Amino acid sequence: MTDASAAKAAARRPGEQALTALGLAAPALDPADASPHSFPGGGSWRTEIPSCEGPEALGVVLKESSRLDVPIHRISQGSGVWMLTDAEITEMVEATAERDIELCLFTGPRGTWDIGGSTRTDSGGAGLRARGHDAVAGCVEDAVRATELGVKCLLVADEGVLWTLHRARTAGILPTDTTLKLSALVGPVNPASYAVYERLGADSINVPSDLTPDHLTEIRRVSAAPMDMYIEAPDDLGGYVRMYEVAELVRRGAPLYLKFGLSKAPGIYPYGHHLRELTLTTAKERVRRGRLALDLLARHGADGDMAPLGTRLPGSLNRFEISS
Repeated sequence: MTDASAAKAAARRPGEQALTALGLAAPALDPADASPHSFPGGGSWRTEIPSCEGPEALGVVLKESSRLDVPIHRISQGSGVWMLTDAEITEMVEATAERDIELCLFTGPRGTWDIGGSTRTDSGGAGLRARGHDAVAGCVEDAVRATELGVKCLLVADEGVLWTLHRARTAGILPTDTTLKLSALVGPVNPASYAVYERLGADSINVPSDLTPDHLTEIRRVSAAPMDMYIEAPDDLGGYVRMYEVAELVRRGAPLYLKFGLSKAPGIYPYGHHLRELTLTTAKERVRRGRLALDLLARHGADGDMAPLGTRLPGSLNRFEISS
């Protein structure tokens, strides 16, 4: 038995001992439900602090993560590359590189900020997708600019943009070690669609935070692509708080990025200095939420299979063939 499997076997579920003593023990876990996958280099889970909107918020996150001893694999931003100056991007790249943390910036225009009225209807229209050729071009422009400044991970909210950036990466227009991360706002909800996004070029795929553990098992039966999931979701993504489920989510969904969002907080996209105080205080609290979730993992004996800090690549994934 490996160290990781031994740790999983030793893990306990919340309230297990007390409930067993009261005759209320839960059914035994089914080993067939567990994900057989892990990150390249080992480990079942990595961490991510989202919504880090600029160098000042990044500084708060890094300081607070040191104070609370919260390990961070990835830091992501949601407003977009075009909302940052070259100097700001460079400062963020350098600060994360010093800590060997992956920095992920959002690409280009999105439908919810466009002039198209359908996104404001009850149906939501086309959502965050890039409307028209010019919006796709804007996303590509952001991708090229960001990677030239040293950014290694790009957040994408449109399947056409994802495929285009994957082709650009394959062709050498973007660095070959650029990783593409699918936004939570377009995340797949079934194994078939999850596998499609993997084949379109996604290196990590956000799934909605309302998926059940059974849904995660279904996805893992068809794909080993890293999964991202808000352990606490922002209100516009449902506001779900699933801290007590973290160990089971990792068991079912590995390899899994644990994203520490924040419910009951106003939205901050697109960020500007008029939202400075809110952005800094919520950045600090996201790190604290991470500490709370990791403390739960430790209390349940399920914290021993974290991927090594500094790791970022997804391993070998399935892709659609690119025709010449």
